[in-house]
Amino acid sequence: MSSPFPLHPTSINRWSSWAISNTFKISHTTKAKKAMGTHNLTVKQLYCCLLPCIFVIISFQASLSEAETHYHEFVIQAKPVRRLCRTRNTITVNGLFPGPTLEVRDGDTLVIKAINNARYNATLHWHGVRQLRNPWADGPDRVTQCPIQPGRSYTYRFTIENQAGTLWWHAHSRWLRATVYGALIIHPKLGSPFSFPMPMREIPILLGEWWDRNPMDVLRLADFTGAAPNVSDAYTINGQPGDLYRCSKQETVRFPVDPGETILLRVINSAMNQELFFAVANHRLTVVAVDADCTMPFETSFIMIAPGQTTDVLLTADQTPGHYYMAAHAYNSANAPFDNTTTTAILEYKSAPCNANNGKSSTPIFPQLPGFNDTNSAVAFTSSLRSPSKVNVPLQIDENLFFTVGLGLINCTNPNSPRCQGPNGTRFAASINNVSFVLPTRNSLMQAYYQGQPGVFTTDFPPVPPVKFDYTGNVSRGLWQPVKATKLYKLKFGAKVQIVFQDTSIVTVEDHPMHLHGHHFAVVGSGFGNFNPQTDPAKFNLINPPYRNTIGNPPGGWVAIRFVADNPGIWLLHCHLDSHLNWGLAMAFLVENGVGKLQSVQPPPLDLPQC
Repeated sequence: MSSPFPLHPTSINRWSSWAISNTFKISHTTKAKKAMGTHNLTVKQLYCCLLPCIFVIISFQASLSEAETHYHEFVIQAKPVRRLCRTRNTITVNGLFPGPTLEVRDGDTLVIKAINNARYNATLHWHGVRQLRNPWADGPDRVTQCPIQPGRSYTYRFTIENQAGTLWWHAHSRWLRATVYGALIIHPKLGSPFSFPMPMREIPILLGEWWDRNPMDVLRLADFTGAAPNVSDAYTINGQPGDLYRCSKQETVRFPVDPGETILLRVINSAMNQELFFAVANHRLTVVAVDADCTMPFETSFIMIAPGQTTDVLLTADQTPGHYYMAAHAYNSANAPFDNTTTTAILEYKSAPCNANNGKSSTPIFPQLPGFNDTNSAVAFTSSLRSPSKVNVPLQIDENLFFTVGLGLINCTNPNSPRCQGPNGTRFAASINNVSFVLPTRNSLMQAYYQGQPGVFTTDFPPVPPVKFDYTGNVSRGLWQPVKATKLYKLKFGAKVQIVFQDTSIVTVEDHPMHLHGHHFAVVGSGFGNFNPQTDPAKFNLINPPYRNTIGNPPGGWVAIRFVADNPGIWLLHCHLDSHLNWGLAMAFLVENGVGKLQSVQPPPLDLPQC
């Protein structure tokens, strides 16, 4: 991991380079060179009295430095991975699980050649990157591109524009993202300050799920039966389940720390289908950012993080030297089966004493996590998030949308069919405003739109539910079956949009983490029960709401967001629980071109895959 302020060698001239501290580990990607390695430079010991001068020099030179172009090859391939006593061929990137961590600066460009050597179609999504005017690099299968077929390749080219913080990347084709994912860390431009005291060390924490079988087979079985997919067999921290699982103790991830040291934990929920509680035993966490947007710092003993979300926390090693578990387990908001296990890693003080009898470290202390059904704690954490200062929130709304989000059931003509193993001989479905989203097969949505190909989608997605009902009450069974369709909602460039996501009690209430591609949004309000358009907007936070790219509704409640549709193209909106996405809990916005080149979609790359 590079330091918070990695120094590119071209940014340091001969007369100042001798004074840069050896505490800086310099990591950079060279221009115009297809290489994945990092180059580490060390320099002489810094005299403390010169530190202020050096930072002035760095800040001045940063203003003159050029953005970098980073070249990578991502080879999507099956590799043997051993977990839970078994070795299985697992889809990875470059043979790594989790995949490579990408580190860039705001303003840098990434050129990533994805080579598909796996046996499945694949795409890659750069979760949270705005991709301004460039939907071709966004990655969702059949939405902005056709998939990369086995034996083929596609090069993603995109620039980071006015973003800094913790994001991540993952496969966006079927269930490949169960093992195809990694961190995307964006440092501020050189000379740009952080909004919080940046520690000298940072650690990505990727929370995941592991199936003791091929995840694609788990999905295939669920597709056939119409039932819910089997739950995972383990959660993971940086790819390892931890001490509490069979055959896993030796590989438990350990993070050594010095007493008194403060570190930044970049926590990413890469799990497929589960919100998670995360904590570190006996240590307070200071939340400083979510989804690559800074927050007003606040202390907490735990965080709740949904699939797709990231949370940056500061941790100070201020406890008695010893060994302390990091742990994560489920927050399960639905009346449904879930993986009720706990993943662990170990925060170990370098000065911690060993057991006098055998020289081994003592048993780590375990954190107190909220219960798996502790909705009050989950909502209290999410409600504590604020932007650190006043932010620009759209006040005059052009598009006022009300979206019901939830599950449904498809009735079968033969309930005894092996393909109808959902509740009472049905098949599971999910929908927004009673429309269960169907991905096209002939072309991707974006390619069909750009090419003017008719018959692939319609633009009549309903702005409100077709039928008004008591959304969180006892819903008539006549409203449980959604309509399957490929419907988009059209937005004019620059439109100011409000969406209220309303949970329903159809099948079960649940927290649905909704992710909007190509945009980030202000979370202006939330509550339990049915949204009241007459009284609830008066409670909105229009001063300093948090900005996010993924947000969940309280189970049996609602959440309201606002954003400006300033990014032309077709952008997917979907639940980041992948079982729900597979059932149709998604839709897409078609943001029209504005005026001129800078408000219009750029032409597609020549190597864009064809269906």
